[in-house]
Amino acid sequence: MKILLVSVNASYMHTNVAIRALKTYAEKYCTLKNLQIEIAEYTINQPTGEVLRNIGFSGADAVFFSTYIWNGEYVCKLIPEIKKFLPGCLIGAGGPEFGYSAEKYLKMLPALDFVMFGEGEKTFSQIAELFSQNQDFKSVKGIYYRNPAEPALNEAAAKTAAEQFFRPAAQKEAGAGTVVYTGDPLPVENLDDLPFAYPEILSGNFDPDHKIYYYESTRGCPFGCAYCLSSVDKRVRFKSLEKVQQELQIFLDANVKLVKFIDRTYNLNPDRYIPIWEYILQNHNGKTMFHFEIEAEYFSEEAMNFLQKVPEGVMQFEMGVQSANKETLKAVNRSSNVEILAEKIRCIPRTIHQHLDLIAGLPYEDLESFGRSYDFVMDLRPDALQLGFLKILNGTVMAEIASQNGWKWMGTPVYETFSTPYLSFEDVAFLKDVEIATDAYWNKKIFSSTMNYMFRKISPWAFICSITNFGRSKGAFSQARKDLYWFTLLNEFAQCLQGGKFFCSEELMTQFAALNVPLIRDLLRYDFVRGGKKGNFPEWYGHRYDKDRHRLLMDSQDLDGSTRIKFAMSEYEVFDFDVTAEKPEEHPGTFELLITY
Repeated sequence: MKILLVSVNASYMHTNVAIRALKTYAEKYCTLKNLQIEIAEYTINQPTGEVLRNIGFSGADAVFFSTYIWNGEYVCKLIPEIKKFLPGCLIGAGGPEFGYSAEKYLKMLPALDFVMFGEGEKTFSQIAELFSQNQDFKSVKGIYYRNPAEPALNEAAAKTAAEQFFRPAAQKEAGAGTVVYTGDPLPVENLDDLPFAYPEILSGNFDPDHKIYYYESTRGCPFGCAYCLSSVDKRVRFKSLEKVQQELQIFLDANVKLVKFIDRTYNLNPDRYIPIWEYILQNHNGKTMFHFEIEAEYFSEEAMNFLQKVPEGVMQFEMGVQSANKETLKAVNRSSNVEILAEKIRCIPRTIHQHLDLIAGLPYEDLESFGRSYDFVMDLRPDALQLGFLKILNGTVMAEIASQNGWKWMGTPVYETFSTPYLSFEDVAFLKDVEIATDAYWNKKIFSSTMNYMFRKISPWAFICSITNFGRSKGAFSQARKDLYWFTLLNEFAQCLQGGKFFCSEELMTQFAALNVPLIRDLLRYDFVRGGKKGNFPEWYGHRYDKDRHRLLMDSQDLDGSTRIKFAMSEYEVFDFDVTAEKPEEHPGTFELLITY
């Protein structure tokens, strides 16, 4: 007999820690007679037919899916098809998407036999053990099932797994057609009991450079953010320091590229999280990056002092600001101490990559308020700003707020907000384009010189709104664009500024009018040319090239290689400002540069 645990990931790089945790826990603690447990990972970008064929060739007697908002619709396409080629197969699902909407999915998908809710290790282990013994397991805690279950799709297949383990017993009970919940599952009280989730690393059968490995050292979250499912379980459990250090050493020894802690808030207890950091720093291999979700407001003085000695390439922080509107933050049960938060973030050294988040669609946040939040975050100069959109998740406090107060959102995964009492449908659509522009002009870091000047002179929100409006007039957001396009668009935008067209509100025009447009074009040229050796220069660029001066500057610097290689690995350009200066507007003149690659 075989159980196949299936994950459909957002991309090839992701690994699903949930299905691995179920498998390793069951294999360690259960007596599994004649039962194999296998895992299979796919991506939402694969054709469903390809995935279905792969599941079919597995010959599984049971297929269980790990579900989230990003793969819920995809899994719904798979489940009805499986029993057409595996008619005796038992089909189950777990994870936050199906778990918190079990009744909906059981009624919608007749081929779905049951749903696991909540923490799954003990629930799945009991199911696996009973399944291996051909015993009924509908009494296992943490299960939703139909009472009675729907008739088998293939009536000729007598005593199928699904019929054997749910249907006969259920048909003897009253309340036909309802969904039965067997009660809350038993959690793993001691997280040290969890086996290491990646035996493939221990065996050497893994990809250290192209996979993200997720790791949990805690479960639960003490905070109560209204939009987050993590707030449902406020009881926090910790792995011991010894256990965490042992498992982190496995990643370090294996030279994996990226380990992401999935602790909902990593820095809860400084007596614990600082020693983990110390261990990483003392044993770092010079390659592995560790990613943490942080509440910077709660950093202790000891933590801030420690961070000052963290070198580049060891840690990256994801910090959810979400909003700078204090009324908004209070409404969703988040701390409103935004001043303290900003102070702490500013003290985090730049050797640590900083990823800050905003959420559009929260209570009391209209476009004007969101703009202030945008400027608040950009004033901290994050390495990346993720502009997310509120998702109304079943089981959260926000779902109640939204349903009672006029929010409109998608009824299927990913449940993203269409409009709120504060943002119209058009406002949200505008912010979706702002998200694209933010990624192009800030997060990719290819316009850093230009943006550093712009954001010293005008508010980031003023710029991003103006370039978004300008881009809309050019059809910029109707399809995917390459980096070169965004250079061309910004050059055209600068020309409009020079002509007195600002694509912004009247109150912002004075800010734009003060910009030095020739400097913007120089900085744009510098950002373009320093991004890599160019085979061709676009028409707008205006390459001011002198081969003799190029050779002379090369000879004046100690560059490796032959003359041909030196030419191939460098570029010569002339600028009207010192584009390398901190404040280039204060250094006009004629500046020739040798850019090396």
